[in-house]
Amino acid sequence: MKSNGMMDRVVFMKPAKKLIVAADDFGLTNRVNEAIGIACRDGIVTTASLMVTTPAFESAVDIARGEPKLDVGLHLNLTEGRPVANPSTVSTLADSGMFRYRHPFKLATALFRKKVHISHLEREIRAQIEKALDSELWITHIDGHKHVHLIPAVFQIICRVAPDYGIFAIRSARERTPRLASTLVRNKRSRRQILKQFAFGKLISAGAFVSQRKVAHPVPVAPKRFYGITQTGFLDLEAFADIVHDLDEGVHELMCHPGFVDDDLNMTPTRLLTQRERELELLTGSDVRDLLEQTGVALISYRDLVAKYGNGRPNSVLHRYSAL
Repeated sequence: MKSNGMMDRVVFMKPAKKLIVAADDFGLTNRVNEAIGIACRDGIVTTASLMVTTPAFESAVDIARGEPKLDVGLHLNLTEGRPVANPSTVSTLADSGMFRYRHPFKLATALFRKKVHISHLEREIRAQIEKALDSELWITHIDGHKHVHLIPAVFQIICRVAPDYGIFAIRSARERTPRLASTLVRNKRSRRQILKQFAFGKLISAGAFVSQRKVAHPVPVAPKRFYGITQTGFLDLEAFADIVHDLDEGVHELMCHPGFVDDDLNMTPTRLLTQRERELELLTGSDVRDLLEQTGVALISYRDLVAKYGNGRPNSVLHRYSAL
């Protein structure tokens, strides 16, 4: 090889397959927060979805500040617990300090029937964004608790207001479910639940398609594909391997739910209990890292995704308050 006296340059090809591993429910309980911190520090989790409406919000913020490589997004919650906005200012969305509609389908139906004022919905979405940003964490993207961000009216508001706060990415729900039959065989007693989640994932994917077609504003950047709805509570090494082998060129996202079971978790409405501990063990094990290395899949976060589109910077004070 010829040399001109300067150090020869070696060009390394960046992996074409990229995966965001996103832990949901950051802020649900202190021990869920602790598990997510461990899954980032000692495992493959790159991103956490922060709930600002839950009692362990401050604990989550403290952990995120101590784990600078942990990317953070807003886990928008519009169905469980209390709103961030004053309930009297979002009265069609919240009643006596609690959200009126406890399930995304009920909320979507109420919005369709115009029982929820769009101004109230926008006020609460902005309030949750602003609370997240007041933590002084870099909020890179928005997703939704039980995927409420993909309800058409919610999605339209997010697309319109998120850039005001320097947020330029959103979770996609174009879910793929590789080797569904294999998952069903391994979990025979839970087939009905898995099929229910599979159907919900397909419905969410269709809803996302409709939502995007109705938006007049530019749609925030999103990963190409999404994995994890069908596997919620059933994410094991085999399912993880099926997902990794299904990846093609581009950026994809896998949703997960690591956590520790304690009294606080038992008091929440979640059905995911010991499953969270099993996921934590999976996400921090050597097998998943070996598999990613063998398949040439690179771990990235939403920070990398928005940087690719020229928006790789923290939310500025100007952006944070330009919409207030």
